[in-house]
Amino acid sequence: MTSYFRANVEAMDGYVPGEQPTDPAVIKLNTNENPYPPSPRVMEAIAQVTPDQLRRYPHPLGERFRRTAAEVFAVRPEQIICGNGMDDILNLVVRAFTGPEAALVYPVPTYSLYPCLAQIQEAVVREIPWGPNGALPLDALVEARGRLTILANPNAPTGIFTPVEQVAALADALDGVLCVDEAYVDFAESNCLELARTRPNVLVMRTLSKGYSLAGLRFGFAVGDERLIAGLMKIKDSYNVDAVAIVAAAAAVADQDYHRQIREKVIIERQRLTRALIGLGLPPLPSQSNFLFLQVSHPPAARVYESLKARGILVRYFNIEGIRDFLRITVGTPEQNDALIAALKELIG
Repeated sequence: MTSYFRANVEAMDGYVPGEQPTDPAVIKLNTNENPYPPSPRVMEAIAQVTPDQLRRYPHPLGERFRRTAAEVFAVRPEQIICGNGMDDILNLVVRAFTGPEAALVYPVPTYSLYPCLAQIQEAVVREIPWGPNGALPLDALVEARGRLTILANPNAPTGIFTPVEQVAALADALDGVLCVDEAYVDFAESNCLELARTRPNVLVMRTLSKGYSLAGLRFGFAVGDERLIAGLMKIKDSYNVDAVAIVAAAAAVADQDYHRQIREKVIIERQRLTRALIGLGLPPLPSQSNFLFLQVSHPPAARVYESLKARGILVRYFNIEGIRDFLRITVGTPEQNDALIAALKELIG
């Protein structure tokens, strides 16, 4: 049968998102959603959306959110671009900076969407292995000479955090743009936002899916030099964030007290779950995210994944070279984590 797609699109596999079960009884620890609800202010803001706000197009730049976030994060509104989830921002930066003669560089393993976006653009891709114990391969990343270098920090799927001073050294050594993917930074000890304020070639990307419990809203943003943001504005969709998302996202970032409370709950459970897994002989990698990444060999990780699924507990298994004997587990509520630990005791024990 004749294909109507470009050859590179026809050949690619596409990104495979985590499973979304329809049964509400399933314990869902596979896609790193926050187990706690969003701020009550978010629901209040959504309830106040008027028919006129839905009848009309939203502000093309998401100005209400930009003003609120600029105040919270100590930048100018002109340094912020909004997106339909952080994946929308990733798509923008890959489209803007890479192509057949402009390389995308990133350390691996990492977020599996990056190569998919590069394939769509027919971009040159240079994957650089992480150093021992997840150390940043700084020299190799610089030598790869990417027009765009992406660093997930904390990394996915490992959860390891690269110290800010090392990220700064990388930014200063690169000729191209450094995009720091901070999807999980709300659960880390530090962040790279200062680099976006002070370096002309650094973009820091954030999402409201994890730390703000708004994965279903689809809202992300990036902070960077005004010239970088202005360039990205040229290629974004005309109205890439909707009216409801703008008011809800603004309300979420404005309520930093609630955000800190939820963050601490997740971190406390991450520490408790880590201790329990160590007790089972399954020590996870050191994580500063809202998930844990652990090697499971006996029984094989794929079998443990399927056995947990049969018990109504979803975790993430990647059938990818180099990490086939690992599982990624989202930090859930105390009750969810207890159910997971009990199941693992049966399966591993």
